[in-house]
Amino acid sequence: MDGFVLEIITYFLIAVILIIVVLNIIGLSQYRKLKKQLDSLELAKNKVISAPIMSELSKVETLIKNEKTEEKYKGWRNRFDTIKNESLSNVNDMLLEADFLLEGKKYKDLLSKIAYIEINLYEVKTKTEILLKEIQEITLSEEKNRNIVTNLKITYRELLQSFINNKEDYGFAVVSVELQFENIEKRFAEFEMAMENNDYDEVSHIVKALDDMIKHMEIVVKEMPSIVIAIESLIPKKIKDINDIYNNMTEKGFQLDYLNIEYNIEEIEKKIKDILDRVKVLNLAEVSFEIKTFSDYFDNLYNDFEREKMVRKVYEESVIEFKTKMIKLNDIINEIYNQIDETKYNYNVAEQDIQSIDNINKELNLLNKDFKSLYDTTKTKSFPYSKLNKELDILQNRLINVEEELEMIIEAIGNMKDDEKRAREQLNNINDMLKRSKYKIRDYKIPVIPNNYFVELKEALAAVKEITKELEKKPINIETLNTRVDTARDLAFKLYNTTNEMIKTIQLAEMAIVYGNRHRSSKNIIEDGLNKAEMCFIKGEYKKSLEITINTIEIIEPGIYRRLLNLYDFK
Repeated sequence: MDGFVLEIITYFLIAVILIIVVLNIIGLSQYRKLKKQLDSLELAKNKVISAPIMSELSKVETLIKNEKTEEKYKGWRNRFDTIKNESLSNVNDMLLEADFLLEGKKYKDLLSKIAYIEINLYEVKTKTEILLKEIQEITLSEEKNRNIVTNLKITYRELLQSFINNKEDYGFAVVSVELQFENIEKRFAEFEMAMENNDYDEVSHIVKALDDMIKHMEIVVKEMPSIVIAIESLIPKKIKDINDIYNNMTEKGFQLDYLNIEYNIEEIEKKIKDILDRVKVLNLAEVSFEIKTFSDYFDNLYNDFEREKMVRKVYEESVIEFKTKMIKLNDIINEIYNQIDETKYNYNVAEQDIQSIDNINKELNLLNKDFKSLYDTTKTKSFPYSKLNKELDILQNRLINVEEELEMIIEAIGNMKDDEKRAREQLNNINDMLKRSKYKIRDYKIPVIPNNYFVELKEALAAVKEITKELEKKPINIETLNTRVDTARDLAFKLYNTTNEMIKTIQLAEMAIVYGNRHRSSKNIIEDGLNKAEMCFIKGEYKKSLEITINTIEIIEPGIYRRLLNLYDFK
């Protein structure tokens, strides 16, 4: 029992020792980490102290030649002393307090203090950087401004040389451009004087002014020649040309008021005077854009003139064509009205067709009126040809509709006459076909004509009489007439085909009996069969006679039917 208790106590002591060791290791690790953070903050504080502000202030001190620079120097010195003696001193005190907290292992308070130190150190660093930048604006000013001005002088000389080489292109603006180059020269001189006096505020203003002036001169040198040419030559020439074309076209009867040319040119001339005043003081803002706008306007006017000329030609040709069509349509409609009574007497014309003719006539009369109004408007020269042509296009579309409707009516009436003519021709053809059928029957001298032939003949003749009756009626109903003609034609063809088939059958039966007679004595069955065939033939049962004859001969000569067809060329 005692041994067991001793063992438990031993394990407990080992565990306690292990816990103490682990805690010490963790504490040591946290201590080292915080110590490292404090060292980094100390290093950052030393970097702020070692900033080259004192060196830059010493440079400024040597450049003091006026009260303004001296006042700036004193202000910067005071600000640096404040940063060093107050802000950095406070940071230093806080770092000492942080060291005490670290040694006392007050880690929670230490973390809060470190965060506060970082904020204050960042503020000090920012103030130092801003101060250094302001100081360097003077200490580095000479080199920086010298480089800028050197580049500006190179650009200036290039612009001046370009101006001198092309001086004649600047026209009325030569004096203004020369004066501006002189102003730039003066600014360069002012720059040198300000640099000599170390008046760095003034230097900055001069450098900016030089930069602006030279950038402006780049635009002037680039754009001024084209602006001068436009103002002095191109635009005046275009205005004169436009006025000449306008006056010439107006005298020839073109209506161009819708273009407002006189007013627009007057406004352009006013704006050109305004542009001229601005250009003389080298104010080229929007000038190139305005000149391009004028140029585009003139180009569009040329296009408008050409379009009016082209449209006038098209319009005049279209008027002639329209007149011709109108005269033709008027003649046609008058002719239709002149023949309408006769047409109504001869043919059963639908009431809707008569109404359509009246509607077409009304529309045609309205077209005549509208066209006359348009043509009279042309003589007054009140509207441009482009508008007149659009109105004529509308009339032409209406005319096309009238033409199409009239064509349908003419076709309907014309078809009636054609149908009547065709019916009479068909009647002659049908009668001729019936005659040929009769002649075939007579020519062959058929012993007995079957009853179906007379039935078909009677039907065909009755159908022919119906055609005759329809043709004799006034007015003729074309639809009924066409039906009668189709019926009679079908019956005539039927009779004609029946006649041909009957004669062919009679011929074949006759020849088969003749051919079979050579075998009469060979067998009694052959003679009996041929006798029956002859009896059927005499009775007019020709098809039956042919069948009996063929079947009888097949007994002795199989395939006789095909041989008979080939022998006598029957197809």
